[in-house]
Amino acid sequence: TTLRPSFNLVVCNPPYVRHHHIPIEVKKALHTRAKSDTGVSISGLAGLYCYFLTLSHRWMAPGALACWLIPSEFMDVNYGVAIKQYLLDCVSPLHIHRFDPAEVQFGDALVSSTVVWFKNENHQNHHTVRMTYGGSVSKPKTERQVSVRELREARKWTRLPYARSRQTFDIPTVGDFFNVKRGIATGDNQFFILDREEIDRRNLPWSMFRPILPSPRNLTRDEVECDECGNPMLEPGLFLLECRHPIEMVEREYPELWEYLEEGRERGVSDGYVCSHRSPWYAQENRAAAPILCTYLGRARKDGKMPFRFILNRSKATAPNVYLLLYPTDRLANTLVQDNSLVRKAWEALRSISPQTLFDEGRVYGGGLHKLEPRELANVPVPDLGTLFSDIASKPKQGDHFEDITLDDELEVSDSEIQLAQR
Repeated sequence: TTLRPSFNLVVCNPPYVRHHHIPIEVKKALHTRAKSDTGVSISGLAGLYCYFLTLSHRWMAPGALACWLIPSEFMDVNYGVAIKQYLLDCVSPLHIHRFDPAEVQFGDALVSSTVVWFKNENHQNHHTVRMTYGGSVSKPKTERQVSVRELREARKWTRLPYARSRQTFDIPTVGDFFNVKRGIATGDNQFFILDREEIDRRNLPWSMFRPILPSPRNLTRDEVECDECGNPMLEPGLFLLECRHPIEMVEREYPELWEYLEEGRERGVSDGYVCSHRSPWYAQENRAAAPILCTYLGRARKDGKMPFRFILNRSKATAPNVYLLLYPTDRLANTLVQDNSLVRKAWEALRSISPQTLFDEGRVYGGGLHKLEPRELANVPVPDLGTLFSDIASKPKQGDHFEDITLDDELEVSDSEIQLAQR
């Protein structure tokens, strides 16, 4: 519409629709309109609520008030930068209340919720915002006045009601010692991961398989031992199908494997999102075995135990994408070669990280489900590693210690991940 009505109050609880449920043509149109109305460029990974918020700006009269109930994720994730830009550059935020994620506000939606009040007027950097957390809007558990300048400098806003953003960060982080990668996204675990009995029953070539760890819920110990071949001493032993040969060569030289791949193609495995973007569709990512792994989903525990598990992997097994893989940097790798016992000490140092420290760098979803992305784990401070490897720790870092998260790293928690975490 060409009409631009002006209202002095906007109250909204927009629908929560994830980005992958928004058609690409609709995304492009909404992106263009939001950019035109506010100057804010919204990421293609943003949920529908982000467009609702920015496109409603045209309805507001000068000085109008607005109150929005939206997911808290914008405060921490990379695609939330656009919403924070809108709040800081286009309007004046007045009060931001984040509900305790452990206290789900809506029984049918496992998202954490935030109420944002703002005024349609320009402000200066000395303007302060009331930030509250927990309890109710009228009776929060924690609150603090936060300057707009501090909001601009902070990469993650969830910690601000109870802690100031770190302006100087001179403690070594996980990323100073390890390159953190996501585990293998196979495209279909049930098809690509087989146990010994199934491989033998189908007479599939063992040369096309490598050991892979089971999901965390099936890994009862945090230390994985191996046999003389480097296979994990776990039952049942699981193996990942790894084949990069052209299908014509597979049909000619490995007929049983070709029949298995044909079976997968007929079942639609090759049409899945991951497989359809690979060539050939059955090829896997190159993920070497990592000496240390970390689970990337966890919940706060009343007993104070670590919500994320660090796994010491002595085997040659790779791992699926329910783990984060920690590969030593070149400098650390050279040190570990000289003294292999230091791997265990590094593992113990990682296990000594407090749960709250991990929570501060990650993100949280409704029901108290916490998640760590690769670069978020890399940003976790770990002073014990700095003490253990003092000659490797990098120089002090200035400013709030966060790096941009790439589109590949910025993945939402899926419904299946939530279900697995609840088990």
